[in-house]
Amino acid sequence: MKLGIVGLPNVGKSTLFNAITNAGAESANYPFCTIDPNVGMVAVPDERLDKLAEMYQPDKKTPAVIEFVDIAGLVKGASKGEGLGNKFLANIRETDAIVHVVRCFDDENVIHVEGSTDPRRDIDIINMELVMADLEMVQRRVEKATKALKGDKKFQHEVDVFTALQKHLDGGNLARTFACDEDDAALIATSDLLTLKPVIYAANTDEAGFADLEHNQYYQQVKAIADAEDSQVLPICAKMEQDIAELEGEEKLMFLEELGVEESGLDRLIKCSYALLGLISFLTYGKDECRAWTIKKGTKAPQAAGKIHSDIERGFIRAEVIAYDDMIACGSVNAAKEKGLLRSEGKEYVVQDGDMVYFRFNV
Repeated sequence: MKLGIVGLPNVGKSTLFNAITNAGAESANYPFCTIDPNVGMVAVPDERLDKLAEMYQPDKKTPAVIEFVDIAGLVKGASKGEGLGNKFLANIRETDAIVHVVRCFDDENVIHVEGSTDPRRDIDIINMELVMADLEMVQRRVEKATKALKGDKKFQHEVDVFTALQKHLDGGNLARTFACDEDDAALIATSDLLTLKPVIYAANTDEAGFADLEHNQYYQQVKAIADAEDSQVLPICAKMEQDIAELEGEEKLMFLEELGVEESGLDRLIKCSYALLGLISFLTYGKDECRAWTIKKGTKAPQAAGKIHSDIERGFIRAEVIAYDDMIACGSVNAAKEKGLLRSEGKEYVVQDGDMVYFRFNV
């Protein structure tokens, strides 16, 4: 999974990126210090995997990973090449979802590129640049389908769908708010539009604002926008996350307790991302390796096997499955087997979150 962290310059993007990836992207109080996208790989925390590793003492423990890409600050006119415009937009196209960092704090020592804190305006600026870039792509798609129509009438529907979408974007609306049926949505999905991508709004507050979100007017503005477009909103304090990132174990837990939060922003962001993209994890286990694998909800056993190796999918015979919770309740895999909790599943089985799976195959 690849998440692109975007936002106007100086909203706390690189501070947040540094905190969650410890990758040390340069963070400075001026626009465009992130000229190339900084990339950080983050292990997905999974207590189930930790427990399996404890039980099996494997040679290797491999968690699922998320790739975070810190993308250069966007300014008005990016779709026309302003600032680092076009390069920025190309970087977003390669991501699965967007983490849109919105500044929700006042600080005279940190310059705001627009001169003041106004989350609604800032979100509109970025959305408008993405809409403008999408509009260009949709226009090209309409032109291409119109040319093809001369030789084949089946392209009429494509012309109609993209012309309607063009009008929708022209009104300053996002592609993901365009009302259409499943078939048309699948057709539109082939066009790789920026405003189709699911979004998590990361409302970056100061410590005081994070402690009282209910009365934080900036956060409430972002929440209202996210609710209206069915996106996710995540309150986060990037500065605080930097402090959390420097701690480990007991020290970290004590600090989180002092702050009155159960999980770090990274853990909450990962959960948010999984929910947003409809992802789950299944587990493989043994002395060689204990590993978590990320798949889409609704994935059937052979396709889940294909995540491990295409040969396993090709030669799939069956999946031997135990639910992690059942195994823990019994105390071991063998005890769960004795109680008849190990199931043999075929090609139509839909893999569930937390399934412990052993694939039988023959190539």
